[in-house]
Amino acid sequence: MNAPVPSRGAQTLIGAGALLVAALLAWGATGIPSEAGYAGVGPNFLPWVVAVALAACGGWLLFEARSGGFRELDPPSGAERGDWGALAWVVAGLLANALLIERAGFVLACALCYTLAVHGLRSAEGRPWRGPRQVLLDAVTGMLIALPVFWLFTQVLKVNLPGLTGTGWL
Repeated sequence: MNAPVPSRGAQTLIGAGALLVAALLAWGATGIPSEAGYAGVGPNFLPWVVAVALAACGGWLLFEARSGGFRELDPPSGAERGDWGALAWVVAGLLANALLIERAGFVLACALCYTLAVHGLRSAEGRPWRGPRQVLLDAVTGMLIALPVFWLFTQVLKVNLPGLTGTGWL
């Protein structure tokens, strides 16, 4: 059984919440140095881009909510109740990342976070565990995602992220 479509008041709160988060991101970006790095942009560039994009989305959501509600909104799909086991895997990934990022470095901590979160999302879909080979594939995929991000921040934007080695490349 599907839940009812959110009211205009709830839809307004969603837009206002997005605007509030955008304002908080913009406020946080003011505390990040703006000295230009190798690519001509400073470390505060991406936070400002995200804050502006989120503000635009929040403004649009607020406009839609106040001018008749979200149009052509389908009722929510999914289960009646949350999958707490799947949530536990995702939270474990986030906590592991926070606890290990200084010790294992950005890349390995993020790869572990990705691996645990993907396992949780798969279990929420009802997909069975596929064994160690799938875990290894997920870990490698996590590293393939984390490595370019690490290099972008450390080599291009000159943001210090914890690395596994002192070279700045891993």
